Amino acid sequence: MTHDKGHIHDEESLRRLINSLARIEGHVRGIKVMLQEGRDCPEVLVQVAAVRGALDRVARLILMEHLSECLVRAAQEGDAAAEVEELMGALEKFWPGS
Repeated sequence: MTHDKGHIHDEESLRRLINSLARIEGHVRGIKVMLQEGRDCPEVLVQVAAVRGALDRVARLILMEHLSECLVRAAQEGDAAAEVEELMGALEKFWPGS
């Protein structure tokens, strides 16, 4: 998969990301069912925490891939400063208030 900067996710990485997101999607559906069934709030919150953790792991995979591929490539091409600035902007949105 290519995004506007021309980054290509290798097949294994893309497969891992898509599979993780599919599991998260199913988990979120399960939380919705729990709420519809009137399950106890602490039970639901545990599942919400699990989804948050899973999303954090997906974000970490994307960040690690970006650092090892895009940032390295930008440095080799002499465009590291712009790439770092873009990454910092994305991280500020990801971790607001940091």
